Amino acid sequence: MHGLIRPIERTTTMPKRAHLIAGILASLCMATFLVSTLLVELFGAQTAVAQLKSLIVTPGLWILIPTIAAAGGSGMLLSRSRRGRLVDAKKKRMPFIAANGLLVLVPCAIFLNRWAAGGAFDTPFYGVQAIELIAGAINLTLMSLNARDGLRMAGRLR
Repeated sequence: MHGLIRPIERTTTMPKRAHLIAGILASLCMATFLVSTLLVELFGAQTAVAQLKSLIVTPGLWILIPTIAAAGGSGMLLSRSRRGRLVDAKKKRMPFIAANGLLVLVPCAIFLNRWAAGGAFDTPFYGVQAIELIAGAINLTLMSLNARDGLRMAGRLR
């Protein structure tokens, strides 16, 4: 029986898989927020906008924030033993993605949710909405560039 049990080997398979899953989930979450906001603003009623803003805050931020943190943390773990231009580029983008998310996107989402719940669809609402859409598009772009560079590092993309 003892010969059938192998000791757990230290590999990078789990961090790689966690990084991949977290990165995909974070990107899908961000893209969903962006596309759904655009669609509901263009074609939905104010009640639909308010419902969406509520869903973005809860459960949306409770999914997005941990997945971005997991992607960043696992990426840092994986990059400890790696060097090069692509690794450096990814490392430079991550602090901006995190700061943009925590300092711009999260507060925007919370304010927009509160204003929409109160029916305050006025100039400040749409001003913050524009800031949120621009910041979200920037983060999604940076996350996509990180995914592209990760695929290149893994040899899955030229």
